Amino acid sequence: MTRNEITQRLLKIFSEQFEIDELGLDDDLREEHEFDSIDAIELLHEIEVMLGSVLTRDEKKKAMGIATLNQIIDYIEVLAATRPAA
Repeated sequence: MTRNEITQRLLKIFSEQFEIDELGLDDDLREEHEFDSIDAIELLHEIEVMLGSVLTRDEKKKAMGIATLNQIIDYIEVLAATRPAA
């Protein structure tokens, strides 16, 4: 999965699942889009679907400090590199 593919899939998820259509790469999701912990849990599930595998507890913990789309993309790139292609 390329960075562009990850970005496009995430933008679609944010639009369809969270009704966030105007998402900048460096927007603080919590501050600018009222993205809360319930949303984060739903997003982690969507990431699992995207990767085709379940995230470990440690992988989920690492996601807790993520605040921007760019950081989410970086996070997914690292996860994807450790898994077979979905």
